[in-house]
Amino acid sequence: MVNTKINYFLIITFIFFSFIKGQKMTETGLATLGGGCFWCVEAVYQRIDGVISVTPGYAGGKSKSTTYKEICTGKTGHAEVAKIEYDKKIISYKQILNIFWQAHDPTTLNRQGNDTGTQYRSVIYYHNEEQKKLANESKIEADKSGYWKDKIVTEIAEIYNYSDAEDYHNDYYENNPNQPYCVFVIKPKLDKLVEKGVIKTQ
Repeated sequence: MVNTKINYFLIITFIFFSFIKGQKMTETGLATLGGGCFWCVEAVYQRIDGVISVTPGYAGGKSKSTTYKEICTGKTGHAEVAKIEYDKKIISYKQILNIFWQAHDPTTLNRQGNDTGTQYRSVIYYHNEEQKKLANESKIEADKSGYWKDKIVTEIAEIYNYSDAEDYHNDYYENNPNQPYCVFVIKPKLDKLVEKGVIKTQ
């Protein structure tokens, strides 16, 4: 009888913790976005409440993996992207996209500022059909908003051939604030977004 009670308790405990684990998994989401140099995108989303982590990476190319040196040639087909893990209780996928439209220029094809090449294209890689639907709706809304004078050219595609970038790209702005690109490109962008109330100071 005692053994039966113990086994019953263990089964209930296992089910409970499995449920809790499942609940936690469903409360987080992934968004993969390309908006020019991934150092910029990473720095922006690291300043957003509800974002758990941001990982620079490569996606949408001809091979499953690549390197920074290879993608800089513009011949691999990959885009520089940021993989954003977020807490769904704090921020929604739609809000993630609203920030995306303001954090880069989605009207320039294969270019952000002086960064030119297909690796710098504006792109939303969706992870499921719901994200696909929301991304298309968000793009239409952003186009109609008049925030950008020219037509948005952002690509929307299913995530494929994604790989994390090399470790030295992680926290690049935080670790290299005095690097010229960080001083003259990333910091002014962050300052502008802080001024507009899009992101918080850090």
